[in-house]
Amino acid sequence: ELLGKGGAKTTINDVDNMNGSEFEKFIADLFCKMGYDAKATQVSGDFGVDIIAKKSLETIAIQAKCYSQPVGVHAIMEVVGGAKKYGADKCMVITNNVFTDAAVSLAKTNDVELWNRLKLIEYMERYL
Repeated sequence: ELLGKGGAKTTINDVDNMNGSEFEKFIADLFCKMGYDAKATQVSGDFGVDIIAKKSLETIAIQAKCYSQPVGVHAIMEVVGGAKKYGADKCMVITNNVFTDAAVSLAKTNDVELWNRLKLIEYMERYL
């Protein structure tokens, strides 16, 4: 369900008020709108991967972080660590916030795509 209260489009403020599992479902729904077959993984024992998104031959392992503070290196390490378990070709971390400099650096080293708040808003405006 990508609509906010009263049938309005979901805004970034709505996103900020989501809990972790709501945010994971929201990101999975967004990727479905982008043409992927996307599903949230099981809540516990997910090996650091919250969502698996597949399109043609591409499989993306996604870590979703709905945080009130910047996301650090731990999220990068988690998704990189779990990606092979799901046979993913690509890793992403998506947040409603920003990333620490250390997280950005580690993501570059490990080819992890990062979506910060501005990038998330951009994709929300494009697809929702």
